[in-house]
Amino acid sequence: MSRTKTALRPEATTLVRRFLPIRPARPAGHVRLRTLIFIRWVAILGQLAALVVVTGGLKFDLPLIEAAGVIAVAGLVNLSVGLMQRGTVWLRDPAATASLGFDLVQLLALLALTGGLDNPFAILVLAPVVVSAATLSRRSTLLLSSIAVVGITLLGLWHLPLPWEEAGLDLPPVYLLGVWAALALSVVFTAAYVSSLASESRRMADALAATQLALEREQRLAALGGLAAAAAHELGSPLATIAVVARELEHEIPPDLPEDSPVRQDLALLRGETERCRQILAELGERPEGDRDSDGDGEDTPFHRLPLAALVEIAAAPFEGEGKALDIVYAPGLQPADQPTLVRRADLVHGLGSLLQNALQFATSRVEVELAWDDETIEVSIRDDGPGFAPQILSDLGDPYVSTGRADARGGRDQRGKDHMGLGVFIAQTLLARSGASLTFANRPSGGAEVAISWQRDHVVATKAGWL
Repeated sequence: MSRTKTALRPEATTLVRRFLPIRPARPAGHVRLRTLIFIRWVAILGQLAALVVVTGGLKFDLPLIEAAGVIAVAGLVNLSVGLMQRGTVWLRDPAATASLGFDLVQLLALLALTGGLDNPFAILVLAPVVVSAATLSRRSTLLLSSIAVVGITLLGLWHLPLPWEEAGLDLPPVYLLGVWAALALSVVFTAAYVSSLASESRRMADALAATQLALEREQRLAALGGLAAAAAHELGSPLATIAVVARELEHEIPPDLPEDSPVRQDLALLRGETERCRQILAELGERPEGDRDSDGDGEDTPFHRLPLAALVEIAAAPFEGEGKALDIVYAPGLQPADQPTLVRRADLVHGLGSLLQNALQFATSRVEVELAWDDETIEVSIRDDGPGFAPQILSDLGDPYVSTGRADARGGRDQRGKDHMGLGVFIAQTLLARSGASLTFANRPSGGAEVAISWQRDHVVATKAGWL
């Protein structure tokens, strides 16, 4: 069965499309200056405490003046930065990288004066790299990791020895090589691991923020629709009264009054504008956006309950065009008259709409939506005749910022999908999950992609009381 196009008003289509581009709450690669100042003060106090304990308590003969000078430089830099800049300022990636780079170089200089790799505090070179991996871009983390590895290498080649008591302790070169390798590998692997976790966390937070903002905008739209319906109902009676009075005034006009007289023209204008207002309010009262909230509460209104096929048509309407056909078919043995009736919810409409938009965008000429149901489940399968999903991303579909680019005929990515970061699929899955849906993504043996959405029937089927 080929579907009949459902016309949406342009303003509704615009609102549906406008909610998709979302800006993250905080861009990656930003860190608050106050945080870096605090971390540096903690490091300075720790360095001073270690220097006092080692020289005063353990009686090690360290180059106290030189070491104290290195620590003092860090203190002066931190103090001047704190006085010149407000602590609430967000540092962009280059400035934050420079700040952490200074901390790393300062620590390496202090280690060079106090034993190099023999110093057990050499492990602290990991700290600036880990902070960068958690908050800054991968480029910044790579730069700081390189500085750390180069610095560790230089410490292994040159440093002032620790002033051991008596004959001292000379560590064999093989052991020092092992310490160098351990520190270098720790820098690389810790940076990579923390950066990966932080990046995934930022992506998930941005995707959830996008989903929340999309739902908030839809709720505002639904509230606006309900307000319009209420206004249409309340204004109906006054407009009817005005129309009756206008007709009575027309009857009282003397028959010999010319047709082009100002009185006749004013009354005709009054009746015409009254009828126009009634038509506008009638259209507002029929708009379905404000039927109920997403939980199905509120009074019954037109188009609140829809057959499954009609719900799919409404979800697909904003994204049709470019000569691509959308066909709704039924599983073998099922009849359209027997299809279930669902409550029109914002999460269902926009979740299905996002998946249908993706299918229509990549389809060559046709998208098929197969509807199936039984006593326990309802299933909607969306199939297109496009290039299909790239095999390497099938298992990750539904995660935010995973490319949904399709494979081309040679198995590569479709260039049209290179900027599609999977946020649409993630939003669709999140919205549909609210209704209890489960999604499965696959490539069809005959070519093209297929998305199967399945619900437990008693989760989404509407009754006169609302939910079954």
